Amino acid sequence: MQNAPDEIVSNPSANEHFSDVLAINQQRRQLLQGGFALAATTLLAGVAGCARTITKPEATSVEAGLGSLAFQALPASAEDAIRVPLGYSAQVLFGWGDPVSDGPAMQPDASDSAALQMQQAGMHHDGMHFFPFPGLENHGLLVMNHEYTDDGLLHVDGMTPWTAEKVAKSKAAHGASVIEVKLKNQQWKVVRPSRFGRRISADTPMQISGPASAAKYLQTAEDPSGTRVFGTLNNCANGFTPWGTYLTCEENWSFYFVNSSGNISAHEKRYGITQQGLRYRWHEHDERFDTAKHANEVNRFGWIVEIDPFDPTSMPIKRTALGRCKHEGATTRLAPDGRVAVYMGDDERFEYIYKFVSRDRFDAKNPKANRDLLDHGTLYVAKFNADGSGDWLELSYGKNGLTTDNGFADQADLLVRTRMAADAVGATKMDRPEWVAVHPQTGEVFVTCTNNTKRTAENINAANDRVDNGFGHIIAWLEASNDAASQAFTWKIFVACGDPSLEKADKKGNIKGDLFACPDGLCFDHRGFLWIGTDMFCDVLNKGDYKNFGNNQLLAADTQTGEIKRFLTGPVNCEITGPVFAPDGRSLFVNIQHPGENPNMRSDPDQPKTFSSWPDGDKGNKPRSATVVIRKNDGGVIGS
Repeated sequence: MQNAPDEIVSNPSANEHFSDVLAINQQRRQLLQGGFALAATTLLAGVAGCARTITKPEATSVEAGLGSLAFQALPASAEDAIRVPLGYSAQVLFGWGDPVSDGPAMQPDASDSAALQMQQAGMHHDGMHFFPFPGLENHGLLVMNHEYTDDGLLHVDGMTPWTAEKVAKSKAAHGASVIEVKLKNQQWKVVRPSRFGRRISADTPMQISGPASAAKYLQTAEDPSGTRVFGTLNNCANGFTPWGTYLTCEENWSFYFVNSSGNISAHEKRYGITQQGLRYRWHEHDERFDTAKHANEVNRFGWIVEIDPFDPTSMPIKRTALGRCKHEGATTRLAPDGRVAVYMGDDERFEYIYKFVSRDRFDAKNPKANRDLLDHGTLYVAKFNADGSGDWLELSYGKNGLTTDNGFADQADLLVRTRMAADAVGATKMDRPEWVAVHPQTGEVFVTCTNNTKRTAENINAANDRVDNGFGHIIAWLEASNDAASQAFTWKIFVACGDPSLEKADKKGNIKGDLFACPDGLCFDHRGFLWIGTDMFCDVLNKGDYKNFGNNQLLAADTQTGEIKRFLTGPVNCEITGPVFAPDGRSLFVNIQHPGENPNMRSDPDQPKTFSSWPDGDKGNKPRSATVVIRKNDGGVIGS
């Protein structure tokens, strides 16, 4: 997630807050009570989902334990380094500026052109997935998002002056990378050259499909058909499909747009469009990012984008049936009847959790038949009830009051304004819902709610003591009959993050094990252990209420016992994100995003290593986001 300390709250609806539900139903806060006692059924497990610097393992005095999570838990760390448990090693595999295939590596001072950046890893690695080649567990394609840019690092002289070439390079550093990777002699390598090596950017041509394709709301002067768009923006979390494609999620895309006229519509306001924008200033050299000049261009962002990593000539596709919001994650699961469910969070304070269920069924024997599964189906939004039950509220034109009389012209209009449709049906406001993961054995669905520092006493009652949810929590639910297509579920709080040493009750949390805050990225390993990456904002790290948490980290949780152990700690001011395992469970890929992040969100080009010099240390000129791969020194299963 791209943090924005000045992020606005754009949901003015009167829908109940998740805090209201918790206040009414305090007994649901029996966290750590184990999983739901229901039988597992058919589901997409989600398991399958780095060679330069070797990091020495960190020894601790903590005893091994936690059932089969038998690694020695790490202490919190504020060091500018990667730390992993005794018996493990971490290697940097693929950092910003490394070639995706046979192109040149980045110049040390980042003086590369936009054209060269398109041959290199983009900035700020985030969600990712490993796609093995058929019959191979340790040779395949690694696909990852590049969420945003720090223009103080990206350009030799920062943003002074601000030029069209710098805008082009910033756009080139966004999007996604596809690289071929292979384990050889117990070391992972990027295969170069590779016919699969590919960069996707904010200027890459893409198809628009689904109910909103060709609709008037997506038509522009450059694309009167409303079926083609250039680029994808602010790609944060991700997902993958049973038919072998990658799903990348457009999160804070609104930050790139301005409305220079100041005449901001209710629709624009609901999605966070302002007259000034955030900090990117692309509109100064690319006017399509000014809604006063191109009103519909903004409607062409905020979607889930499907990419075929095995076909480098294929055009990415924006799947409009999955709705438009600030997408964080697109986790797929098969229903017993073969339909595909996609779980999605909308990562903003007081926003919602969504689910899409396909109309048609997955055909394992005919992959081509699955290509359009995400174009037809039903979109739902979650309502969490006080008694521990939940409902998926349908977002279809003509149902639940989503009619012309109530301001929705058709399904395309509803999907373009998904947030407003969710407001109308009474969905439950959440605290920045982000990544979603499905337990491979039980079918439980877990979602991180990173934090919500805007929650006030007016949002809760006396029964809910988390007035300022600065530390976040993780919730879990089980679909009725463990059917991903069901319209009902039961839910619980898995953990409330916090520090029991703090005086205020709302900050203590109830973690059973190692402390952590601001959960973000999630994945399950094949054994059913939940891996949690954290994203505390750099401005609070190791200070005040956050003094005992250390740098951002990766933890492993036993969802049945609730026990949690710290597995990895990252360098200064980074985010830990994108965890994914190789199919054999013996390699864990993790992204280290924005090491050395400046609290002002833009680095000083004259002092780029003010906060961090990771991963290159004295040999490097700038800190760089990078993919790291962790292996056990004896070649065993991670966490065993």
